[in-house]
Amino acid sequence: MRCAAWVRSTRGVCRQRNPVVGRCGVRHYRSVEDGRVLARRYYDDVVRPLIGKKWPGLPHAAGRLGSGSDVLGLDDETSRDHDWGLRLSLLVDGAVVDEINAYLAAELPATYAGLPTRFPFTGQTEAIHHVDVSSVEGFVTARLGVDPRQGLSTIDWLTMSGQSVLEVVGGPVFVDQPGDITAVRDRLQWYPDDVWRYVVACDWTRLAEEMPLMSRAGELGDDLGSRVIAARLVDVAVHLAFLVERRWPPYSKWRGTMFARLPCAREVGEPLRKTLKADHWRYRQQQLARALDHLLSRQRAAGLPAPGPATVDFWDRPYLHPNSAIIDELLASAPDLPRGRGSIEQRTDNVQVLVDPAARRAAITQP
Repeated sequence: MRCAAWVRSTRGVCRQRNPVVGRCGVRHYRSVEDGRVLARRYYDDVVRPLIGKKWPGLPHAAGRLGSGSDVLGLDDETSRDHDWGLRLSLLVDGAVVDEINAYLAAELPATYAGLPTRFPFTGQTEAIHHVDVSSVEGFVTARLGVDPRQGLSTIDWLTMSGQSVLEVVGGPVFVDQPGDITAVRDRLQWYPDDVWRYVVACDWTRLAEEMPLMSRAGELGDDLGSRVIAARLVDVAVHLAFLVERRWPPYSKWRGTMFARLPCAREVGEPLRKTLKADHWRYRQQQLARALDHLLSRQRAAGLPAPGPATVDFWDRPYLHPNSAIIDELLASAPDLPRGRGSIEQRTDNVQVLVDPAARRAAITQP
């Protein structure tokens, strides 16, 4: 019987580290290093010598950028069962991209460190090398839709999801002789202050729109409906935590993991977990309000407008509601943009939109 990893590999070899033979008779690899370390070794020992032999002194940059759990150091035994292995970003002048790609396809050895240099990604059958050769412009525009070196408008900032930015700034750069990818990464460290205020205000607006509904549904006896709304609100609160800590939020699979590394994670995370576990709507809104108190405190510490309290009574009903003064003060010095719409990931969680730069821009610029 063949293991699941064999089934996913058209070559019948599990691409993990340190081979041992399992009961299925297939070689497995137990990792002793993450993919970023592996990429650095691959560049130093194989790719750089090959490039230097053919093009001595060629200005280039190399790193482990783009997609993949290892870009952020989050790869483990499970993530190594597909699309993981000898992967590298090589950034060169656009005029030689095709030539270098063809040269590496012909000259790379069959294996390095016990791993194949050519393998198919999920859904593909052709085994190819995964030294992703590109120009800096081609690499960043494929992910962001724009080249930050040409300047970024407010609309440009709003079209970029946190994940798309992390694919450019999150992974390690091993060498950058021209300095271009470093310049891009420096430009993308964080939003301009006015755009930052706008997206923070948007998360508070999203909270305000549904927090009373969570309580109302619970009061009516619709516990499932109240929990569903609570889960959405917790997701918004987690997103807000990234914003006030000036950290780009990754997509959903990694968001909780990286949230746990934020400075505010302990004080904010505990009441958010209780919000999700609560068996009564009153306790649910109480715990969410506690989390928002902590977030407002972190917002104030970050130098953003943060008038208290975080929540107030909702008319004369027994519900809580985010303080509208928070939103008003944030927007007083923010761009004149539609109230509450925010960045692309605040407008939609549709994956097919979020991974497509053209679709993201269309969603932001439509009336």
